[in-house]
Amino acid sequence: MRFMLLMIPRGYEAAAPGTMPPVEAVEKMMKYNEELKEAGVLVTLDGLHPPSMGARVSFEGGKPLVTDGPFIESKEVIGGYWMIEVSSKEEAIAWAKRCPASANEIIEIRQVQEMADFPAEIQQAAAGFAELQRSSAR
Repeated sequence: MRFMLLMIPRGYEAAAPGTMPPVEAVEKMMKYNEELKEAGVLVTLDGLHPPSMGARVSFEGGKPLVTDGPFIESKEVIGGYWMIEVSSKEEAIAWAKRCPASANEIIEIRQVQEMADFPAEIQQAAAGFAELQRSSAR
């Protein structure tokens, strides 16, 4: 089972472009990342620039509308993520609990939808999805 652990740092929604975490926090996080790798559960991970450097595309009325960040209405934003492969939700939670997060950070745990989770008609509509996943790997 694959799970995405989403890091949600409070206040990141208002962070200025180029905002960087403290060196000490990065050092602690790298130790955690190495533990995930050594345990063989890490699939991928990345940190994200603040929303002030991003954009959103909405489709109200069926037409794309681009809004540059920051996004005033945002209450919580994703600061980074880990994709892990473990045997259960409980194991994913156990790994999240080991993260050296600060008091202003939350980790949301979401299971990745696997093709086998869908009924046959959805699997048929998504024919070729596995090939897209393989071809998109870096």
